[in-house]
Amino acid sequence: MKYNLTVLGIESSCDETAAAVVSGQASGPGTVVSSIIWGQEQLHSGFGGVVPEIAARAHAERLDTCVGQALDKAGMTLSCIDAIAVTAGPGLIGGVLSGIMCAKGLAFGSGKPIVAVNHLAGHALTPRMTDGLKYPYLMLLVSGGHCQFLSVLGPDTFKRLGGTIDDAPGEAFDKTAKLLGLGYPGGPAVEAAAAGGDPVRFHFPRPLLDRPDTDMSFSGLKTALRRARDTLVSEKGGLAASDQADLCASFQAAVADTLAEKAWRACALFVQQTGFSSPAIAVAGGVAANARIRHALQTVADDAGFSYVAPPLKYCTDNAAIIAWAGLEQYAAGYQSDLGLPARPRWPLDSTARPMLGSGKRGAKA
Repeated sequence: MKYNLTVLGIESSCDETAAAVVSGQASGPGTVVSSIIWGQEQLHSGFGGVVPEIAARAHAERLDTCVGQALDKAGMTLSCIDAIAVTAGPGLIGGVLSGIMCAKGLAFGSGKPIVAVNHLAGHALTPRMTDGLKYPYLMLLVSGGHCQFLSVLGPDTFKRLGGTIDDAPGEAFDKTAKLLGLGYPGGPAVEAAAAGGDPVRFHFPRPLLDRPDTDMSFSGLKTALRRARDTLVSEKGGLAASDQADLCASFQAAVADTLAEKAWRACALFVQQTGFSSPAIAVAGGVAANARIRHALQTVADDAGFSYVAPPLKYCTDNAAIIAWAGLEQYAAGYQSDLGLPARPRWPLDSTARPMLGSGKRGAKA
């Protein structure tokens, strides 16, 4: 399809209730006509993390209003929409189900086609929506629950080059914030504290750099930070603000250094596998909003001869515009779901790759 499409997107995989309308041709870039996001920080802040039951209830209560606001802001009705795209996984099952049921109701009532979108594909295709980046390209998808290098070959074709074998960086950031009493969400809190800290005061490990591949590990880094915190508390009877800042800065530096070194290796592997003469590396996902990490990846791209694409921060964290765009590309390529589409709490982008985080009855986690 070479003509413009207009897609309504719905996202509810974690703690953001979101709806958006996006228009454009599948080659990109797209136009975000409207984007509505209702965050749940206040609902979860007292728990230090997302409570699935609370998140699911909030999604169920807000989704219809959120969709209505997105359509109103776009000056459209459902009759103006070509298709409805909805996150069908991976994510918290209650939230995913809430979004799917809302999308099914809208599709059934309006007669519009529905496209089930992998939330990770939304992040992976974001550079095409924002910058019209051409296939193939290398993607570092780094978020609260996922971290992997991908060769992005098409709207539904991804080859995983490597990823985390345990915690994702976003999870490590959240747990670091909780360990240091910085509040929720953890990523922005740690980055803010790190801005005034000394990144070399604590010598935290750079995990798996002794291995030549692109796999990563962040659980040991989190453990090292906890031990450093406990030592300070034991010696001083508590943590000073300067201690918190130095711990955050040293932790953030370790994450950025690890991602940068693994990105360098992923660049070499991408060129080896694709032979592409004009390579590009892009970054997306919530942790991609971290300025230290973005700068480190920019440096790697420059040194490796890759062009570098970092989408605007508002499209790095969870939102429905990236889901609408992924749905637009996939619908243009002929993909369409039926009203029986299931929620998939586990849904790897590269189904041919070995599971990295274990597998259960519902399939591989990543």
